[in-house]
Amino acid sequence: MKIGVLGTGNMADALATQWVRAGHEVFVGGRNEQNAQRLATRIGSGVGHGSLQAAVGYGEVILAALPYGAGADIVQEHQSALKGKVLLDCANPIGPDFRLLTEGGPSAAHRLAAAAPGVHVVKAFNLCHEDVWRMTPPVFDGQPLSVPICGDDEAALALARTLVRDMGCEPVAGGGLDRAGLLEATAALFIGLWVAEQADVRAIAPPLAYATGPRSESA
Repeated sequence: MKIGVLGTGNMADALATQWVRAGHEVFVGGRNEQNAQRLATRIGSGVGHGSLQAAVGYGEVILAALPYGAGADIVQEHQSALKGKVLLDCANPIGPDFRLLTEGGPSAAHRLAAAAPGVHVVKAFNLCHEDVWRMTPPVFDGQPLSVPICGDDEAALALARTLVRDMGCEPVAGGGLDRAGLLEATAALFIGLWVAEQADVRAIAPPLAYATGPRSESA
């Protein structure tokens, strides 16, 4: 599929590189077109580059790899061109002391949806550091990484699931876009535990078989 990338940072680099390897066509757009050119060159030959507007017009799927706070403004600026398209949001609205910046208000994903009525926003790829997405594939202890995704449009979710699988990961239904805030809050919690406490967050939940408590053994 054709993927337009909004942004030239580490997440744009990591995700777009994997999708190009999987055979997708990518166009990198940035406010600084020189940065977009440098990223496109680093990703590989055949990757287009130019303005944010050009990236929006290029892709059937648009990756918003944008900092929280700037994302809604950029999406609003291009709302007409985004109408009917799939917009993947990987932003984490996290501030100092791992505080969730959206607490008490709409999620970052909802702000993007409100900024461009008619766009199909899918929250995904926000729970891992960019270097995890650079792994080929992200597999830990023999188990592929699971990627929760949240969105309201089934066709958009189907495209997102394809892009997850093309990275060697397993998509997990996270519910509608109303649950995107839970993914963002989870990222704030996990990053705080990883960075501040040096804790392995996989150790804070029991295996699936024990999710509802230990199973009683029949006599």
